[in-house]
Amino acid sequence: MWYKEYTLEEVNKIFAINMTGFLDIKAVSITPDALVAEMPVTEKVKQPFGILHGGASVVLAESVGSVASHMLVDSEVWAAVGLEINANHIRPVTKGVVRGTCKPLHIGKTTHVWDIQIHDERNKLVCVSRLTMAIIKKPKLA
Repeated sequence: MWYKEYTLEEVNKIFAINMTGFLDIKAVSITPDALVAEMPVTEKVKQPFGILHGGASVVLAESVGSVASHMLVDSEVWAAVGLEINANHIRPVTKGVVRGTCKPLHIGKTTHVWDIQIHDERNKLVCVSRLTMAIIKKPKLA
């Protein structure tokens, strides 16, 4: 499904910068039909009551979906940008690592729709998210 064969090292160079780098999000698996990334549940991603912040789960979901869309297109010509995301937070997490598994629901010429499921270390479902990405001509940067 991927535009080319990506290594975890290449994908983690993308995750190492900006917000994903700050939150320590890392890709852990690339399969023919999924991209999987993990995020440690540290003080950086908790809300004031000591549990994983829902916004941090959404950051994980949108990040893994955005990178997955990037991996599906010729990035010299096309850019994948977020169009819409939703999330249902199923259960709280207070420690450990959460893992987001991103699989396609629709891969079109101008949109990609992703199903992202986030699980805790006990493989309990924490959050489900649907992300829609718009595929646009890559903007020319000044």
